[in-house]
Amino acid sequence: MTRQSVIIENSCDLALEQGYPDILCSTLTDDCIGRGKTIKEGGAIYDFISGLQVGIANLADSLAAIKKLVFEEHKLTPAELWHALQTNFAGEAGEKVRQLLLTDAPKYGNDDDYVDQLIVAAYQPYIDEIAKYHNTRFGRGPIGGLRYAGTSSISANVGQGHSTLATPDGRYARTPLAEGCSPEHSMDTEGPTAVFKSVSKLQTEDITGGVLLNQKMSPQILRSTANCQKLVSLLRAYFNRLHGYHVQYNIVSRDTLVAAQKQPEKHRDLIVRVAGYSAFFVGLSKETQDDIIERTEQSL
Repeated sequence: MTRQSVIIENSCDLALEQGYPDILCSTLTDDCIGRGKTIKEGGAIYDFISGLQVGIANLADSLAAIKKLVFEEHKLTPAELWHALQTNFAGEAGEKVRQLLLTDAPKYGNDDDYVDQLIVAAYQPYIDEIAKYHNTRFGRGPIGGLRYAGTSSISANVGQGHSTLATPDGRYARTPLAEGCSPEHSMDTEGPTAVFKSVSKLQTEDITGGVLLNQKMSPQILRSTANCQKLVSLLRAYFNRLHGYHVQYNIVSRDTLVAAQKQPEKHRDLIVRVAGYSAFFVGLSKETQDDIIERTEQSL
């Protein structure tokens, strides 16, 4: 199977198999009829289950902050950082620690090997470990029956954030985690090329469950033919030279999204790309809407 194969995300099969909202079951349903078997019986040619890893960027930025600020520059002691996290950066001292974490450590998404290579190293043990486990259809179909890594967190980053305490990247407790393999909102300050280069350092050939990258641009950016051509060239370079796995866009301005949130009755036809799916913006929860609004708006 190549990366270009069409994958069907079967949520019904997922519910039957796992009962978990954070596991993505992906199968190529070709040959179920030909072989006279359902997906559950191993009828599909390709059968993969992927655990969905939420908060790739939070892990990367947290590791970079700990390494740089605690162990290298000694701007924070382990006790100071721990107390700030346990108290959700409360008080003047807590906010001082949070600002240090936000501004004085490298951030994933800016083509900085210091932080990018930390997430590559941290992710590899998970990739190796999950591949050791079979799904319940192992041995029934021709190919697959195993579990693989995947960053296609759908919109689980919002819900997972509810149960996650403050993190060493400066993120407050119970707020959304970064989605997919995308950088944390507003932390990718070097433009879309730098984002692509950071993401391409991940072990994409082993992350079979998807390397989901969201990008947002204003429609005004793409009104000129020259900028459209820039985007085409950027995408070709990402896939052909950097061997990128995936990227999806919302071409909508922040102002439009904010207006739709305030007056949903006037924007019932506004469709946005959430993660592995598109949805009417006004039908999303406010937290998911806020998360989409806060995505970095890239330029060319």
